[in-house]
Amino acid sequence: MRRVRPLLKKLLWTAAGLLLLAAAGVAAAWSVPLPSRLSAPPSVVMEYRDGTPAHVFLAPDERWRIAAPVERIDPAYLRALFALEDKRFYSHPGVDPLAVARAAALNVARGRRVSGASTLTMQLVRMLEPRPRTFTSKLVESLRAVQLELRLTKQEVLAAYLQFVPYGRNVEGVEAAALAYFGHTAAHLSPAEIATLLAVPQNPNRRFPTPENRERLRSARDDVARRLLEADALPRGPEEARVPAAQVLADVRASDVPGGLKAFPREAPHVAVWLRAQRPGQTRLSTTLDGGTQRLVERVMRDAARELKSKGIHNGTAVVVEREQGAVLALVGNFDFFDAEHGGQIVGFATPRSPGSALKPLLYAMGIDQGLTGPEQLVADIPTTYGGYAPRNFDGRFLGLVRLEYALSQSLNMPFVRLLERVGVERFLSALRTSGVTSLVPDPGHYGLSAAVGGIELTPMELAGLYVAIAGDGRARPLRLLDEGQAPEAPVEVMSPGAAWLTRKALALRDRPDFPERRRLTGLPARVHWKTGTSFGHRDAWAAGSGPRHTAVVWLGNFNHAPSVHLVGADAAGPVLFDILEGVGPRGRSLPEDETVVPEDLMRVEVCAYSGHLPTEACTQRKQVHARRSAVPTAVCPYHQRVEVDVATGLSVGPTCSAGRKTESRVFVTWPATIRRWLEEQHRRLPEPPAPAPGCEPGGARAAPSIVSPAPGHVALLIPGVPAAQQEVPLEAEASHERALTWFVDGALLGSARADERVWWTPSVGSHEILVTDDRGLTARRTLVVRERR
Repeated sequence: MRRVRPLLKKLLWTAAGLLLLAAAGVAAAWSVPLPSRLSAPPSVVMEYRDGTPAHVFLAPDERWRIAAPVERIDPAYLRALFALEDKRFYSHPGVDPLAVARAAALNVARGRRVSGASTLTMQLVRMLEPRPRTFTSKLVESLRAVQLELRLTKQEVLAAYLQFVPYGRNVEGVEAAALAYFGHTAAHLSPAEIATLLAVPQNPNRRFPTPENRERLRSARDDVARRLLEADALPRGPEEARVPAAQVLADVRASDVPGGLKAFPREAPHVAVWLRAQRPGQTRLSTTLDGGTQRLVERVMRDAARELKSKGIHNGTAVVVEREQGAVLALVGNFDFFDAEHGGQIVGFATPRSPGSALKPLLYAMGIDQGLTGPEQLVADIPTTYGGYAPRNFDGRFLGLVRLEYALSQSLNMPFVRLLERVGVERFLSALRTSGVTSLVPDPGHYGLSAAVGGIELTPMELAGLYVAIAGDGRARPLRLLDEGQAPEAPVEVMSPGAAWLTRKALALRDRPDFPERRRLTGLPARVHWKTGTSFGHRDAWAAGSGPRHTAVVWLGNFNHAPSVHLVGADAAGPVLFDILEGVGPRGRSLPEDETVVPEDLMRVEVCAYSGHLPTEACTQRKQVHARRSAVPTAVCPYHQRVEVDVATGLSVGPTCSAGRKTESRVFVTWPATIRRWLEEQHRRLPEPPAPAPGCEPGGARAAPSIVSPAPGHVALLIPGVPAAQQEVPLEAEASHERALTWFVDGALLGSARADERVWWTPSVGSHEILVTDDRGLTARRTLVVRERR
């Protein structure tokens, strides 16, 4: 008993010492930092929607090293790796005692070092912290391996090994090696590829793919394949039809080995650079881009660039969206990423530019939704000045009265400036923001009526979002470029389905100035609606439109803002848009349902066939048009006028002077005073209703005059140093053609003129009341503020 007690004490002290040593080891494992290289950032990889790499960046330490989650690596490679390098990887603590014992016995038996017993974890330590091959180094590696196993999970250790395993020169990791050696990822590997990827890390410098190393690599690969087949660790086909091992080995030996490195993918460089900046620290950028669509659009843009550069157009961008999910399928940021002279690395699809007329369809739809107008209604296309802003059409001509649908298809400016005045600038900007536009200046009042015709800037991506809404029954869906596993956001309504449908009908008209000349012979892709735009000064050319499934936007121009007479949306961007839509469009019978299906929120309304307004009893010809059920325009036709006429004289008579005369009722077309005024200036006159017979007053109620110029809320700015007499303000009013109008400013008589004539006033700084009255005493007032420009 006396002998047992001292022995028991020794055992207890020994156990306590071992526990203390273990505790100290654990404490050291958690207090000593892990190898710093373990946190070295890998290469950033941008992927296409199918997972294939589109663009690979060098890691910050100038190495090709791709993070490789275990689940993305071919399981057959992993089974072969464990069989060859570490059979008990998932059971040992970083050091494999059985492998150590086996290696020691084998080395003693052979009289030389033939096995090192290194586990994958110990090999990882050696990759992260290279040391001389000594016993001390082996001991440090063992301790570090245990530390890694304590601090990391087995999956994390394996992922780190797969990321850092050396493949010669600056290639590290299985994924990078598979791309560099075979041109594809490590998700699916052949037996020969598996054997190659396992053979090179054993001696990277002598087996790295070069012509000089070819035979050494072949010999090592074949030897690895043989050993793996002996361990039944190379894939041999399905269980029910396994290929004999000898046949697999023969196939491996018959296959060639890589003689050099393949180039890493460097496609869609603008998208890759832009996304990397948008997602700092994210190493795998999974996009919605489709590889085939991206290459097709790049080819179309490349072909166009050759011709456009000779015309002084050096930059271009294109966006293609699949509408159902709002997924961006293709993005071209510029013609040539490496064209430093012309800003080739500027990311065009995210750069705001003036869209010219490309926003008019939104205004068109908003006018319909608010019940302000309809496609068939006549609108004025005549010169109008808003302070210092005087919109003009692209060709410098004005057409007088035109239908709104025609004004959109012909891209007339003045009707849409007038429409924006009625819709409201801030409401228009709000609709743009709802459609996904974020690049607008937030300051209220920053934008004016020129926003209707290009006095605003937005990116091609943002314009694509708007045209997705037009094509998608008025619902804007946030565009998705990154596929991060999130469900698509719910669409928001920018315009009603009916307004979107009517807008598409106007944009699908073929007989218009922006119909591409080449397509008159070759035709357009199936069911395309589109709009082109040209910014002021020929600095931007746009084309945006949609086919059955896709929406595309093309911008052309120069990032140094250099103009070119060839920068016209119809001539430059339009043909490129149609080539893209035709290239990505569906084939055969896969077209969606036809556009002839009328949305439920539209109804048939009877209107005056001439004016498109609700008919009066004077409108003898009428027709049916579509209008929104909840927003039918209520304005009646102002153009037809029924007049009682003396048959003998042809003059108009009223109820008080028709006795004793033979009269008949006739219908005449009258035009607004603004149109008559413009025609007078063009030395043209329109037929007018007959004048009253002597002693007769025209019958029927007459409306009071309404002031057209100055516009409501207008502020006139005087230019310092220029005489006020040279800065006269035009005063114009709308009234019946036969009325004489008298103008007063601040109570003082200015002068009298017919309704279709303009009166001029010399301004002075201050607030002024302008009054106009007709010969019956009916009046209209407006306040005009005049300031001096600073």
